[in-house]
Amino acid sequence: MRFASLGSGSEGNALVVQAGNTSLMLDCGFGLAETARRLQRLDLSPENINGIVVTHEHDDHVGGVPRFARKHEIPVYLTHGTLMATGVARFEGVVVNVIDSHCALPLGDIQLQPFPVPHDAREPAQFVFSDGAKSLGVLTDTGVSTSHIEAMLSVVDALVLECNHDLDLLMKCAYPYSLKQRISGRLGHLDNATAAGLLGALCTENKGRMQHVIAAHLSRQNNTPLLAQRALAEALGCTDDWIGVATQDEGFSWRAIA
Repeated sequence: MRFASLGSGSEGNALVVQAGNTSLMLDCGFGLAETARRLQRLDLSPENINGIVVTHEHDDHVGGVPRFARKHEIPVYLTHGTLMATGVARFEGVVVNVIDSHCALPLGDIQLQPFPVPHDAREPAQFVFSDGAKSLGVLTDTGVSTSHIEAMLSVVDALVLECNHDLDLLMKCAYPYSLKQRISGRLGHLDNATAAGLLGALCTENKGRMQHVIAAHLSRQNNTPLLAQRALAEALGCTDDWIGVATQDEGFSWRAIA
């Protein structure tokens, strides 16, 4: 099983997970040509993608999904709330599968386990991907952790974890107060310290199992890769450079889960 990112941040998100003969894309916030270009960087083409799983309706996650799925005849998987919030008409000509955010489903060689998260969207979900032996957890676009989130991620072997902002940088930036409150609130985004606290709790339960930790969805204005790495490394008890970073422009290259 392996995974890679096409890009992560407010300008567009997409992640690819492969196991056996199955390749799934999580979100697609890029245009047709840009998505194809970024896939090529991973030695993939659109024809290699067997399904697109959508976390929620914000444009940096779903903006490129309908056109990409329609052009390349790729089925899409998303919650009812996400479908309604995105707009059914946008998916005309696309095979759409409505999923339950509490129910696992097999997609080829990958078992997909959704779980709901607190975020300012209609019915947002995040996911654990498993090949039956190893698993990858993805958690972005949530304002807080919950006991259910921690239970869902307690046995993963790799984790892509939101580190959207450093709280001090956010509070000192020029954003309007209302936007700062939205970003840092319960339905906003995880800051470095909160993400580190979650990671520390997971690794207490799951000591020695985690093969990869990737900091994702970093704000260009209110975070830096080093600040995110340092926070997660301290929680994990490792060196800063062991923590990977998903960048907006490059994402990250393939990571294998052995």
